[in-house]
Amino acid sequence: MLKECYDIRVPVSVVVPVYNSEGSLSLLINRLREVLEPGGRLGELILVNDGSGDQSWEIIESLAGRYSWVRGLNLMRNYGQHNALLCGIRAAQYEIVVTIDDDLQTPPEEILKLLGQLEQGYDVVYGTPHQETHGFARNLASRFTKLALQSTMGADTARKVSAFRAFRTELREAFSNYSGPYVSIDVLLTWGTKNFAAVAVKNEPRKIGISSYTFGKLLAHAMNMMTGFSTVPLQIASVTGFLFTLFGLGVLLYVLGRYLINGGSVPGFPFLASVIAIFSGAQLFALGIIGEYLARMHFRMMDRPTYTIRSKTENVSGDRGELKRSKYASER
Repeated sequence: MLKECYDIRVPVSVVVPVYNSEGSLSLLINRLREVLEPGGRLGELILVNDGSGDQSWEIIESLAGRYSWVRGLNLMRNYGQHNALLCGIRAAQYEIVVTIDDDLQTPPEEILKLLGQLEQGYDVVYGTPHQETHGFARNLASRFTKLALQSTMGADTARKVSAFRAFRTELREAFSNYSGPYVSIDVLLTWGTKNFAAVAVKNEPRKIGISSYTFGKLLAHAMNMMTGFSTVPLQIASVTGFLFTLFGLGVLLYVLGRYLINGGSVPGFPFLASVIAIFSGAQLFALGIIGEYLARMHFRMMDRPTYTIRSKTENVSGDRGELKRSKYASER
């Protein structure tokens, strides 16, 4: 059973998925240290390198050698933000986990707001930006993703979710055995609790690097959530089939009524062609949704790993101490 009260003065585990962020890592660490260290809350910072193509991993190793509270996990390839987060969450050692992006669009100083709200008895707290600072297409895709997330989470807070979140580490027990290539941290958290909250936080324009999230990637993520964690698309297909069955019965009654009243059938090929096209489209729509589910089942049966760690790095003897490295870990 989850605790009813919580002391936010305990150290926290901060998990950051890293992708091509060599320019922002040092600044991120400095700001995290300024915010969390004075209150004794900075337990560890876990940097998960998600197949970066720049010098991000080398910088992580350097930072781990400099600070005893920095740990690095280097994935075999790029698995995606949520997969990298799951890797870091499973490695967390403290009682609260905070996840934050590496682009500094969400100021690390806002973490205290999440921790303060968590103290009120919530299990998960999201930081919702006052105003999105992305382009129109990106914002539109984000809204669509949140609508999809609401259908899978079954919680009103779904429309306020973000990558900036704080939650109790014990929630990960609810998805400790989860495996598969498609991951949604927000959906997995609902397996352990429905006690969500959200607070408004600042959102600043990205000053270093460019976002790897595109309109297409966000739509693909929404589709993965809908078909990977929910039966809503199948229900939509069933309702669509039922409605078109009623439509077909209506057309049949119209044809029979015209024949009985006027003594003749409905003339014209366009009418027949239109009806056939409508029904064919509905059938292909339903088959497409079923195909998406079959594809997800196929990939799950292949037992593809959620992530694979190439190497780890951490400081084992204090600041500027001995750097421990381990390679080719078998964790999945």
